[in-house]
Amino acid sequence: MSGVILFGGGGHAKVLIDAIHSHAEPLRCVIVDVDSATWDGEVLGIPVVGGDDRIGELLQEDFTRFVIAMGGIRQIHLRKQLFDAAESAGLEAWTVAHDRATVSRFATVEAGAQLMAGCVVNPSAYIGLNTIINTNAVVEHDCVIGSHVHIAPSACLAGAVRVGDMAHIGAGAVVRENITIGPRAVIGAGAVVVRDVPPDTVVVGVPAQKIRRSTECPTD
Repeated sequence: MSGVILFGGGGHAKVLIDAIHSHAEPLRCVIVDVDSATWDGEVLGIPVVGGDDRIGELLQEDFTRFVIAMGGIRQIHLRKQLFDAAESAGLEAWTVAHDRATVSRFATVEAGAQLMAGCVVNPSAYIGLNTIINTNAVVEHDCVIGSHVHIAPSACLAGAVRVGDMAHIGAGAVVRENITIGPRAVIGAGAVVVRDVPPDTVVVGVPAQKIRRSTECPTD
């Protein structure tokens, strides 16, 4: 079986590696990271082999699949950029589902998605490209989750919620049924969302209220 390249070697990579190891099948994995201080090290036994300039060489060594191993709110744009660059380089996006993820056979999960331990994806839900459904998060029936989204740990989306591309739903947030979350919106940790959230908007609190535009959030 062809090898897998993980882009990023931080905290989220550890959770992703744990999901990979939850299955019995042996996999060849390596990590590439922009931080040269991490090169020649390892993360939970997976070697960090260098930066993005290694991609061509790794392809020749039959590392043809990839997954974006970063999940920070400040990395949403970078996750999309790396995903697009990896596909342009000829790599195939790989979907990771922890053995303890519960995913309905009637749900649709696109390439590059990550379904972590304890998460639930119920019937007729749609999970877009490169989207993270993190530990214990719940995506209920008929939800439509766009691409490059992060549903953080223990967030709960009730039925028929729609989430636009590159949005971030914070840890423990609750979104009422039939709500629409616009592209690039940010829902703060623990917020309770009872009305639609426009694109590029940050909301926090109970009930959730706008505090600023998400384009004002730092991205470095």
